[in-house]
Amino acid sequence: MEVNRTMNQFEKRVVVALALCLIIMQGVALAQNLGAAPQVNVAVQGQTGAQPEGAFLNFVNWIGNVIAPVGAGVAVLGAVGCYATGRGVFRWLVTAAGLLAISGVTRLIEFWVAQGGAGVS
Repeated sequence: MEVNRTMNQFEKRVVVALALCLIIMQGVALAQNLGAAPQVNVAVQGQTGAQPEGAFLNFVNWIGNVIAPVGAGVAVLGAVGCYATGRGVFRWLVTAAGLLAISGVTRLIEFWVAQGGAGVS
């Protein structure tokens, strides 16, 4: 009896979907667990990281402060690799700029929320 060692398209899609689900679930779990670290600059007054609002804030901060800049660095490396092989680099550079813009806007909104938390004086 012969064993088929190739995966068909459906099986490949299932594996990719499971991998993406695992990555997203891990991000949500990390966003909800602060460990021993204090929760500072909470967007919703009186909320902690264990509550949905604090967990969402941690997740947004993680995307804006960690994932987007790392993705921009990877995109720049992709642009360097494409330039070295003679392919187009514009899409990689636009992707890097877009990820840095997402990071910058996230940090700006975080700053505004922190400044507005004290109230109008």
